Amino acid sequence: MSIHCKLAILITVLTLENHVHSGKIVGGHEAVPHSRPYMVLLERHMSNGQIKYCGGFLLNEDFVMTAAHCQAKNYTISLGVHNIHGSNEIQRISVEQAFPHQHFNGTSFVNDVMLLKLTSKAKFSGNVKAIPLAGRIDGALPKSCLVPGWGRTDRNSKYISPKLMEVNVTLIDNEACFLENFYCSQGETGPAEGDSGGPLVCEDGKAFGVVSSAVTPHSGGPDIYRYSKIPDSRDWILWTMRNAMITM
Repeated sequence: MSIHCKLAILITVLTLENHVHSGKIVGGHEAVPHSRPYMVLLERHMSNGQIKYCGGFLLNEDFVMTAAHCQAKNYTISLGVHNIHGSNEIQRISVEQAFPHQHFNGTSFVNDVMLLKLTSKAKFSGNVKAIPLAGRIDGALPKSCLVPGWGRTDRNSKYISPKLMEVNVTLIDNEACFLENFYCSQGETGPAEGDSGGPLVCEDGKAFGVVSSAVTPHSGGPDIYRYSKIPDSRDWILWTMRNAMITM
């Protein structure tokens, strides 16, 4: 059985990640095939035998970034994917070690970032490339952001999208988000179940955030979608990768 067939079969038995709990990618669209070569489909093998999925993104040939709430017993990543039912060459690599942020809070989702060290190096190609991390420190909200992912596109669906989708989002100035080190967007368009761990990509094609969670305002209105700020975790990210390579 080919890798592509195995991947398609696994998708059909998908149990959706439920932390990004509502909303669908209304107004989103299919990404141009392989225009987001850093995207990772993260297969999570749970202790109870279930398989769940998150998104992720490639930082270099050794590391993938995702959300800390996407923790599992073990993992397999797929690189070079656009259509999960397609025939394009896909790299599947297992994960050697997971590094969730040491200050991740599973209730508030603060510091919802995690690094995954691969058992073998990713092979870069036209369809597989790393994404640079943002280093913004001036406090201004980044502009022109988008969120790519295979999360569901219909709130009534049990399955993730077979094709990579993306949606444009506008970040909002929200005090609660600021205090908990999130970027936030709000509205009927945004990430949905299955998109957790994917990147918030802004401006010059850099990863500014990690898709984390959604909350419903007490005052009502559309959900607020939260993205863990990469600039605030940048020192931890670089330190963790450096030390993980030293201890190989």
